[in-house]
Amino acid sequence: MTIVNFSLEDADAVLKSVVLEDQFSSGVKDTLRSFLQKLTENGRSTGKRSRDRSLEEASQILQKIPKEALHSLQPPALHRLVQLILALQLEAVSTSSACRKLDQMLQLLAEINHSIVIEEVKQCLLNILHQKQMFSLKDLQISCMFLEDSTMGREVLKSECTTLLGKIAELIPVVMSDEAARNGPLCYHMVKVCLQVFQLLPGQVALLVYSKDSVNMTMKGILDFLMRIVLGEVSSRDTRLLAGTAVAMLLTTATDSQCAGSAAWSLLQITKTEPWLLTVGELQVNCSSRCQDGVDRLAVCRGLLTCCKNDVLVSRHSNQKTCFLLHGLLPFISALCEVKLDCHYYVFQVFTIWLKRLKECLSEVWEVIGAPLDLDLQHHLMQIIWRNSESPLDGVAEVARSAFCLFMEIYDKDCLHFGTEKSLYVELLKRISELPWESKAKYLPLTAVLPYTGTNKVLQLYPALPSHLLKCLSTNHLSPCASEVYKSLLQEQKREFITSASKEAPPTDQYLANQWAHQWQPVILEALTSEITLLQNNASSHLLPTTLRTFPGAFNTLLSALNPSAPGHLHAWACVMSAQRATSGRSLWGAESSLSLQTLHLALCSLDDSVRLAAFNLLCCSPKTKEAPSQLEYSALRDFIPLNLNCESSPFRQHLQAALRKFLVRIRDSCMANIKGRNSKKGLTEEEEAELKQGVEFVKWLFQLSLVYLSPDSSYQRKKTVLLLLCAVLETCTDTWSPDRKKGQPPANISTLINWAKDRGKWDFFSKSTLLVLIGCLEDSTNEIRELSAELLFRFFPSSLPDDVTCVVFSRADQLLQSPRVQEAQMGALMVKLLLQKADGVFNQGEKQSVKLITFLLSKLEQHYLTARSDMLLAARTTPVHGIVSALQRGLLEVPGVLLESITHSVAGELVFLLEKLTLLLLGVLYGNQDTEEKDVPPSFCDMGNAISSLIGQGGVEVGLDWDGEENVLLSEEHSLVLTCCWVSLKEIGTFLGSLVERIQSLHCEELRLDVEELRTASKVFKDIILKCRHWGAVEGCCVGFTKFCRALLSSSDPDIRQIPSLMLQQGLSVLQSPRSTSVTRRAAGLPMLILGVLAAEDSSKSRPLLAHTINTLLDTAKAPLPSDWDQTLDLPQVCAVHTLQALVKGSSLGVAVLQFTSAMAVLSLTLLRSACWAMRNAALQLYSSLCTRMLGQQPAGEGSSHSGMSAASFFNLYPALQCFLQGALETAANDLHDATLLLHPALYPVLTLLSKLQPGAEEQTRALSEFLPPLFLLSASPVYGVRVMSSRALVAMIPPSEYLATVMQLVEDLPESPDVVSCHNRLHGKLLQIRAVLTRVLRSSVSLLSLSAVVDVFESRLWLASSKQQCPLVRQAYVDIVRLIRGHCSSAFLSQLSSQLLQEIQRTPDLLEVGSASFHQSTVNFLCGDPEWACQAWRCLANGSSVVQLSLVKSVIDGRGWRGTDLQQVIERELKANLKAALLSQSVEYRAAFLTALVEVLTPEEESLGLSSLCPPEFEQTGLQECVELLLTDLETDRGGPALISTALCAVSLLLFQSADRSFLQRWCKLLEKHRCPDAPEALRSACAQSLCRCGVSVVTRSLTSSHIPKPFSTSLISTGLYLLQDESPDVRAKAAIFASLLCCSRQPEAPQRCFHMQANQALRSLLDLLLEEFWDISGALEALLCHLPHCDLNIVLKEAKEKQCRSLYEPDEANVFAEPSVISECLLPYLLRLVKHYPQSSTLAENLERWAQNSAATVKENLTTCMQLQLGDVLNPDWLSLLIEPHFYGALAGLFTRAIVLLQMLNDCDSIRPLLDPLSLSSDLQDIHKRFVLNGVFLPQVFIDALRTD
Repeated sequence: MTIVNFSLEDADAVLKSVVLEDQFSSGVKDTLRSFLQKLTENGRSTGKRSRDRSLEEASQILQKIPKEALHSLQPPALHRLVQLILALQLEAVSTSSACRKLDQMLQLLAEINHSIVIEEVKQCLLNILHQKQMFSLKDLQISCMFLEDSTMGREVLKSECTTLLGKIAELIPVVMSDEAARNGPLCYHMVKVCLQVFQLLPGQVALLVYSKDSVNMTMKGILDFLMRIVLGEVSSRDTRLLAGTAVAMLLTTATDSQCAGSAAWSLLQITKTEPWLLTVGELQVNCSSRCQDGVDRLAVCRGLLTCCKNDVLVSRHSNQKTCFLLHGLLPFISALCEVKLDCHYYVFQVFTIWLKRLKECLSEVWEVIGAPLDLDLQHHLMQIIWRNSESPLDGVAEVARSAFCLFMEIYDKDCLHFGTEKSLYVELLKRISELPWESKAKYLPLTAVLPYTGTNKVLQLYPALPSHLLKCLSTNHLSPCASEVYKSLLQEQKREFITSASKEAPPTDQYLANQWAHQWQPVILEALTSEITLLQNNASSHLLPTTLRTFPGAFNTLLSALNPSAPGHLHAWACVMSAQRATSGRSLWGAESSLSLQTLHLALCSLDDSVRLAAFNLLCCSPKTKEAPSQLEYSALRDFIPLNLNCESSPFRQHLQAALRKFLVRIRDSCMANIKGRNSKKGLTEEEEAELKQGVEFVKWLFQLSLVYLSPDSSYQRKKTVLLLLCAVLETCTDTWSPDRKKGQPPANISTLINWAKDRGKWDFFSKSTLLVLIGCLEDSTNEIRELSAELLFRFFPSSLPDDVTCVVFSRADQLLQSPRVQEAQMGALMVKLLLQKADGVFNQGEKQSVKLITFLLSKLEQHYLTARSDMLLAARTTPVHGIVSALQRGLLEVPGVLLESITHSVAGELVFLLEKLTLLLLGVLYGNQDTEEKDVPPSFCDMGNAISSLIGQGGVEVGLDWDGEENVLLSEEHSLVLTCCWVSLKEIGTFLGSLVERIQSLHCEELRLDVEELRTASKVFKDIILKCRHWGAVEGCCVGFTKFCRALLSSSDPDIRQIPSLMLQQGLSVLQSPRSTSVTRRAAGLPMLILGVLAAEDSSKSRPLLAHTINTLLDTAKAPLPSDWDQTLDLPQVCAVHTLQALVKGSSLGVAVLQFTSAMAVLSLTLLRSACWAMRNAALQLYSSLCTRMLGQQPAGEGSSHSGMSAASFFNLYPALQCFLQGALETAANDLHDATLLLHPALYPVLTLLSKLQPGAEEQTRALSEFLPPLFLLSASPVYGVRVMSSRALVAMIPPSEYLATVMQLVEDLPESPDVVSCHNRLHGKLLQIRAVLTRVLRSSVSLLSLSAVVDVFESRLWLASSKQQCPLVRQAYVDIVRLIRGHCSSAFLSQLSSQLLQEIQRTPDLLEVGSASFHQSTVNFLCGDPEWACQAWRCLANGSSVVQLSLVKSVIDGRGWRGTDLQQVIERELKANLKAALLSQSVEYRAAFLTALVEVLTPEEESLGLSSLCPPEFEQTGLQECVELLLTDLETDRGGPALISTALCAVSLLLFQSADRSFLQRWCKLLEKHRCPDAPEALRSACAQSLCRCGVSVVTRSLTSSHIPKPFSTSLISTGLYLLQDESPDVRAKAAIFASLLCCSRQPEAPQRCFHMQANQALRSLLDLLLEEFWDISGALEALLCHLPHCDLNIVLKEAKEKQCRSLYEPDEANVFAEPSVISECLLPYLLRLVKHYPQSSTLAENLERWAQNSAATVKENLTTCMQLQLGDVLNPDWLSLLIEPHFYGALAGLFTRAIVLLQMLNDCDSIRPLLDPLSLSSDLQDIHKRFVLNGVFLPQVFIDALRTD
């Protein structure tokens, strides 16, 4: 018997036969049983990783069985075992790794009995090869597997080679006659089999090809078949490339290299357009090209280069000096590189392979050509590489780097061999240095040339390299290049240092580090301490590890240069320490490292997220995973983690999880090592036992902490963080194996550790309480929390839920699915998915639960449809469609196996038709009638509104009137319900239907398939939604499903099905081309998305005929002339075509496929800008904008750069057709300037904008663009201001770098020398703009001062251009702007003369008719403020200057910081104070706001420190500022102005009150802070409150501690305000409030530090509470300052709301402060309240306040505790309790209740007067009982409550 397909019965049969073997010991039988069980497990598994794992384990088990035992296995049993393994191989034919693993097993068995194994393999192959039927796809896959992955299979196939080839030849005519077959996987696998036969059985093939006895017709047919594929009879590019490789492999089977070479030369005839004859050995086939698309040549070249041996590649042709590699293949490849194909990546890859083969064959090539490589050849090769180094295509630039390296090796070898000079290196370096830093092409060749030039030469010719590397590290797409360059530089430098040192005394690590530091330490420190986050991160992630690995001694050098108190240095310290830990593997916490520990503590408490994270990473990470954490690390993490769970930053959370996972792995692995040691010896030492307990306890603590903070009233940030931590715990410390994960799987023996922990009552991760907590998270308001919770439940929890939980979850899901709120419906859908993954017992036993649940959903969908058909308003409110559709999608498509189990062909068809009926019904509601079939045009939004209003009116609801009968412009609740129901349901239908069809088509299951008619119905649904819905979100969401739908259909083998997307596309194009009778606006509505959806589904590996046809059709439509009677109120086909083109360009789904059409589209869009139709011009401009974004590629970030990273030369190399067109547009516009009349050129500005974004390139390439210069120079005289500006920017990219100065000099000399010379103002202004643009580029390059001095001298001689003799303010402004640019190069006399003139200028009031005077005065003020001496004089004009000058002066303070710490600061401060009252009374809001901002800027110190007093107004009462303060306070109290102005005024008055002791002012100020600290206030005001605390609050609090002039209640008010702001929603507000707390903390230190350390917000909150308890506990307001933050504890109200909670409105309003966490703040306040109670006997005021509070609270606490005791909590979950578990207010009230009760309990012990209110024993018992009951039912209280109860 031969097993053909694997089955469990076969495995059982083998198992029984083995068990019956008497000669086996029980141990061997058990091992064999385990082996067979693993094979069975492999057969059952569906996931690849699960199968791989079971096979790996089976292989290991088989190797453990003694060979003697296997030898004794009887032949029948061995036969069965081999058959079983072969059956598994046949099942796994598509997985090469599995087949190889099974083949290893067969080889092991072959060592036992080779004949049996070979017999079974042969029998299996013969069954396939000698079958009467033609080969199927499965047969081909099996043949491939036996050839590639089976040693025995290849042995058998050597003798059956002819048979196999015959079966392939038999299949050829059938496949080539059917389009689907030849373009699908069948043809591909035929080619693959041919290739493998040629490669693995060359001897057998050679006999058939090169035998002169007779021509083998089978081989001739196969060669003809392969060539037909290569020449284009197949559209699949992958198949054609593989066929090219197969043909080339066929050549290599020749034993005679001359025969192979002759065949290779023959193959190069492929470029011929007429028929030609290919000769390979004795085979000759006629070839004729089907399409000259370049893929044919690519396939041949690729195949020849990858397959041919060296002797073939260097074979000569007729000419003895002709080399196949150089003269045969290179012209082909060069020509392909010039043509911009959509497969250009593969073309350039082939070019790189050519270079690689040239390097391998270089010595043979020299023999053939007898000379070094030609200079022209070298130049040609370099040009090809350079052109591709800036390609926007993915991967091309990276391949270019490999090409550079290969070329450098070839060039070096060539020069060494022939002794020629290596001049190319210097040329390359010069060219590299000329490129702008933004160009990626700058860095790729640098690493290639570096080993040949050395680092000194590179840095000498390119001194700006270090600064450019830092700029690159500040941008995402350039940082990998910069990191690679830096790494190469360091490695090369180290090699040079070692080489230059003497061999007797090799350099030490410290010496090498010192050499490194001389060049690179300032650069690294600048990066690590930068304010640019990306630069910081990249430096720490890439530069530091590279540095410490290459130069280990650099650690001490770097550390000694850091001062943790300096800005940025604390982060740098943490990064350096972390990198050292990772590279050295040593612990950094020795006994001598007390200073390091202090610094670590600072870093862990820092306000800066990146600093804290770096310090945390330092604690967690170790290169040795078995290194047990130290006591210090455990303690630090226990302190750190709770304070950092609510961080706002998502990257912080991700990195926190990653670092903690590493820490947990250390705990796990070290604990497992201890347990392993215990098993191998007598037992554990005390130290090991303690280490084990400590690790297990930490994991338990972390798990419990996560559960506590998963309460619904925790902030999103906290819940997301603890879920990530929970995930880390479960991934690390459970034995759950995740099939979809490649790394991070638990160790095989982790169960020993888990059992050890469980034996001690730890690690109960999967309790019912934990389950309820995570189920509660399924109803979170954020999608991320819901999905992450569901993932944890699915991955780690048992495979079935408890019955009571299942029933409640099902009931809850059913309720949520009927909610009109989209979010709640999504919660219900997620619960349905979980039920399908987990639950048993939702229905009675019997039929499969998945079938029942899906049937239930389908019946619900039908019911919802019927309800909607009869009463749409009722359906929208109670039975909306979208929830059920979403549940069906998640259940059917996201849970493996459910679709096949629960859906049949008939059900699938009915579902499609039901979705069609629903779509028509919903669209009918939007249309106002159900007859939508004949309407291709969607209704307007107005029509939709009227239709819905009519529908609502039919239901008897009044529409459109508010409470007083007036017309209401807002949508009614009913209107929103219907509209949302329609739009969301249509979106969900489209998404679901597309995914459903895709999944059904991919299963290839006959029982579950959709016929053509059903698929056409589905296509109609998509068409209706996309074309008739109008809502952009619904259309876009539907298009996701539509693309999947089209992709599934286009890959079908049924031609009728494949035709459906093409027909839809054709219909869409027809609709677009037909004239409209109405307007749909919205950028051609959904029509572009319909077309995009079809095109995005097209196979990217094929020639994309639909894309080409569509774009050509759209281009033709857009070019068509407008009709003479066109109506601008109607949509025109031409306009729709342009909008559709824009959608194709903008859509990311098409990727780079549209790049080949961009030139034509750009020309079209620029041409259409001249259209008389506004809609056409608008559409063309949008298309052009999208094209520019697509063509220019990624933009560099930082420095506000508006340029792209692409040079002009590279741009025109990629898009050569645009060069002539753009140049022609410029020349036309420039020539028209000579005419007397102004001629507008609509395309001119867009052209200039594109050119202005390009970067200057290398000298030679930029010089080729010199024809752009004349029109650009002429356009400087354009009467259009914008054209002059853009032409100046565009000019820079077209000038070769060496001609910058000459160009500037020419432009400067062209400026008129005196006012007597007649000149055009426009031309003069344009020239000045061009001078400035070029000079800006010059100053960015390394130009010498001497070179620039001549230009400056000539420019200074044109000083009159800035004087009053020049009548045009814009010209004067341009001149002044240039002087600002080159100020450092100008003479002092010139600057003095110019400044004097400008000072006079700002003292006069300009005429209103002087165009540009305001802008000129602004530039003038900015220029004068650039020099402190002249700035002082300018500021004295503040009182009497014009409004423009006044505004410019105060804005100059805000924009610049150069005045800080100078005499100018005092002048500015004095003038601002003197003019403050006038500014406050000014009617100009802009001036008032700018003035106050400037005042705040000047009075605020540069760093928030204790040195405030030195810069704040002394002797407040005598300065005359009281009146201004009164004005400010009055304005603030009356809310004069908007939030921005009020916030600035609040900051200003805070600074003015800094030293004031006026109680009235301070009291009013405190009240203002209390008013604006509330969450309802605008963020700007809350931020101003926090800043005010820093600017004045610190002074008030510190003075209240030392002086009786400031009442202490002011301080408690300010501290309370700080506590409010530290819980604010805005991270910025919290940060500023944290600085306030930090300043207070510093002020209380005995010795004030030089710089205040800013602590983290949560740390700051505790710091303020400590201050309140230490200094102000006896103040009357202290207790209230704490109690005001406690949440209310009325549980009865919460319970009532939870029971009555139902969906009353479509949208649920958010809380005012979504960041507030009542439970957490209660946890935080409890210890401080208990500390306050301990002071009870020490203060009568405090005692009185506490007693009053206790008397007011006792009854409420008692009542609510009784309510808790009465809650029905049993072993069976009930729906009411689940409703309470998801209620946020319940947790807040519970925390508030426990806090009050515990405080009362403490007071009952100390205060006799309140004991009659409550019984302490009863109170304590009730609290503990409630806690126990709640913990068992999914409510976890913070540890601080539990500890307090235990203490009591």
